[in-house]
Amino acid sequence: MSITLLFEKFKLKYPEKKVRQFIFTFYVVGIVGLSFPVTHIIFVHLIPFALLLSAFILLPYQEDDFRRKTVVFFAAIFVVSFAVEAIGVNTGKIFGQYIYDNGLGVKCFGTPLIIGLNWALLVYLSASIFQSFHINKFFLVLFPSLLMLLYDVILEQVAPKMQMWYWVTGNVPFQNYLIWFLLAFIFHSFLVLLGIKLKNPLSKTVFCAQFLFFLVLMFILK
Repeated sequence: MSITLLFEKFKLKYPEKKVRQFIFTFYVVGIVGLSFPVTHIIFVHLIPFALLLSAFILLPYQEDDFRRKTVVFFAAIFVVSFAVEAIGVNTGKIFGQYIYDNGLGVKCFGTPLIIGLNWALLVYLSASIFQSFHINKFFLVLFPSLLMLLYDVILEQVAPKMQMWYWVTGNVPFQNYLIWFLLAFIFHSFLVLLGIKLKNPLSKTVFCAQFLFFLVLMFILK
């Protein structure tokens, strides 16, 4: 049985409305679990699995088949972003001086393997969201990059509280946001130049669920 046929069967069994409800319920449960000291550490260790689930649940609903070019592109984002993060965390020269904690799972060179997927997922979601609008190519690069920057601004406030990473000085340096934006801009530039089309009805749902998840936790976690 082909992957395409499996995806079609999955979509018939789980229509978009049900999946949207599941996604928001999933993240609400995560907020509750992380908010109580007795369950906090359990849910911290579930973060990598939540990220994997968020990524894989999108696949059946990608309206255009994944071409080789698309697969190679996102695989490249995974590798390049992981390499940049690994160099950054070991030298302190790229984003600033920070250390990954244990909340993101298995690490290699002091860097969680899942971090490459996080970059690929954010590029996919932000690009898919803005490709649904009729805007010119420059804004198809700029707006998703700014959206990713906004996401990082919120994420940085809760990352230490969720044992994801922490900054040596205790403060997020400006260069972190600058490099984050530049990397996002580069990735989106190549995506547009390569003519990669992304259309997924669940992209907005997953992005909003994740964004609200971190935003709410920013006010709850101490």
